[in-house]
Amino acid sequence: MSLQAYKTAATRAENPRETEYRLFGQVTRALMHASTVDVTDVATRIDALDWNRRLWSALATDCASPDNAMDQALRAQIISISLFVSRHSSLVMRGEDDFEALIDINRMIMQGLAGPGAAQAA
Repeated sequence: MSLQAYKTAATRAENPRETEYRLFGQVTRALMHASTVDVTDVATRIDALDWNRRLWSALATDCASPDNAMDQALRAQIISISLFVSRHSSLVMRGEDDFEALIDINRMIMQGLAGPGAAQAA
């Protein structure tokens, strides 16, 4: 790899906030797709729900760490949302609810990650 190619790749690197935004976008698209497939396509539905649940579980685990520097109230809110996501995912898996709440939560998080003015630019 040439030095110029390395410099180009380095300038395209994401910061953590951008990485989180991209990951939430991928998971949310999977949830949106899963919400449109036939209820008999259990694999697609469960894969999307499991991916979302694992994302939120990782966030909760990070927030529970005493080394996490985020505000304690925000960490508690993220853990609370993670618990809701887990419970709601189970309801969706059993066919007792739909995907919309999960999609809405992820979209709100993405708006926060995008920062102020992002909604106006879109």
